[in-house]
Amino acid sequence: MDDAPIGIFDSGVGGLTVARAVSQMLPRESLLYIGDTARSPYGPKPIADVRRYSLEVLDTLVDKGVKMLVIACNTASSAMLRDARERYDVPVVEVIGPAVRTAMSTTRSGRIGVIGTAGTIGSGAYQDMLEVNPGITVFAEACPRFVEFVEAGVTDTPEVLRVAEDYLAPLRHAGVDTLVLGCTHYPFLEGAISYVMGEGVSLVSSDTETAKDVYRQLVSRDLLAGPDAVAHHTYKATGSSADDFITLAHRLMGREVRSVQLVQTGAIDLPR
Repeated sequence: MDDAPIGIFDSGVGGLTVARAVSQMLPRESLLYIGDTARSPYGPKPIADVRRYSLEVLDTLVDKGVKMLVIACNTASSAMLRDARERYDVPVVEVIGPAVRTAMSTTRSGRIGVIGTAGTIGSGAYQDMLEVNPGITVFAEACPRFVEFVEAGVTDTPEVLRVAEDYLAPLRHAGVDTLVLGCTHYPFLEGAISYVMGEGVSLVSSDTETAKDVYRQLVSRDLLAGPDAVAHHTYKATGSSADDFITLAHRLMGREVRSVQLVQTGAIDLPR
């Protein structure tokens, strides 16, 4: 048994979907969440910068004594997962593998679409993992404005729908029957994405699948919180305004996030 918190990291608010899924599946587990809002979005940034930013935040979480790291950011996972697993003594869970496994078991035609940030799609992480199966053909599209919409709290406007139609048109034409939402921000736009893709296309997001992976890892390593543990959820952000983070979190998720602590003012600055 281990009552230390689970550390969850994202470039902004998207990882809150993963935090919510973990807390629903593991209600006794404490969570420490850091959103690197000062440097979001990660998608357009060079891989070297994403790797450095991500490791700085993960170092912070490890220094706080977390028992597990969850990289709730697809761009970060594709940029530095191997580095993280070599660097830390605690287990590291990411969001790409769980979504890939679910997509493989969901597709009927073998034609799978993947949408994500420019960094995630450009890395080929999803394509490489899916195409290990010779019966699968992958169609990938970058949707950079989706993160901008979510970080601005804009999820259900006509503009969102127009942009979704533009981004998703090639995937509709390709006839995919399964679409992987390769960014933890994208579930907040699931209504528009589902509408554009149509009822015959199954959407796969990584929040619930990642939570299942967290559960498996905790059980297999005997790291579950004790039966009398009282869960504490702590949210931190690297931006300059805790109020802005809370306002956006409430708009997207209701009242689950009650308070946010700033990690310094602006970006984290740790020695390398």
